[in-house]
Amino acid sequence: MKKTAKSVDRNHDHEHCIEDALAAAVKLCADRNLRFTPLRRRVLELVWSGHKPVGAYALLNQLHDEDLGSAPPTVYRALDFLIEHGLIHRIERMNAFIGCSHPGESHRGFFLICGQCGNAEELHSNGLADTIVASAGRRGFAARDMTLEVTGTCADCRKS
Repeated sequence: MKKTAKSVDRNHDHEHCIEDALAAAVKLCADRNLRFTPLRRRVLELVWSGHKPVGAYALLNQLHDEDLGSAPPTVYRALDFLIEHGLIHRIERMNAFIGCSHPGESHRGFFLICGQCGNAEELHSNGLADTIVASAGRRGFAARDMTLEVTGTCADCRKS
């Protein structure tokens, strides 16, 4: 069964997304006895401030403007932490980051990326993952990690 993140319209208020992401991160960190530092929190907020993948340098610029210690290694460590604990994903083709719509759950990264507006939506499909693993297995390949990035045009842009 196909399950996607919330539909995103152009007038969408991201405050609810940010609040949900922060609450999930706080719970996950408490459950795993991890430190959710102010910088990690702010990076997560910035990643969730829209549904467009955001690059590390855009994050660095925003943090610099806010006087939050914008040294690249520090920000990359925060991003690595958020990825490692399933709070964000990296979109490889764009070298950018997007919030995880199912934080703390073990799942594969499948993304629909609109080439017009730049929004990205996480797609959940166990059937797709199972098909890829089975197909790889028939070739003697043991699939471990997978990320699938599909580019196209979102419903909102197709309507325009």
